[in-house]
Amino acid sequence: YQGNPALVDYSSTKGAIVSFTRALSNSVIDRGIRVNAVAPGPIWTPLIPASFSADKVAKFGADVPMKRPGQPHEVAAAVIFLACEDSSYISGQTIHVNGGEVVNG
Repeated sequence: YQGNPALVDYSSTKGAIVSFTRALSNSVIDRGIRVNAVAPGPIWTPLIPASFSADKVAKFGADVPMKRPGQPHEVAAAVIFLACEDSSYISGQTIHVNGGEVVNG
């Protein structure tokens, strides 16, 4: 994950969740349990205009390769995929719904 000098604690927890997902997956896979994670990037929700200045709201999501914020339904699609049979051979993974931003590169 990209570090942020103002969000050191937040940034470190993101990396920890990836490791936790992998470790938990390895510990329960023998019981047929799959563990995966979804890591959203900038997603447009009512919290955005309620939390940021008008200038930040206008630029929200513009710095990712797709040049726009994601929508909640785009995150939901990843969650639904991981919950359905189509993902039955996937475990220990993190799906980044983030507009094409390279996270661990």
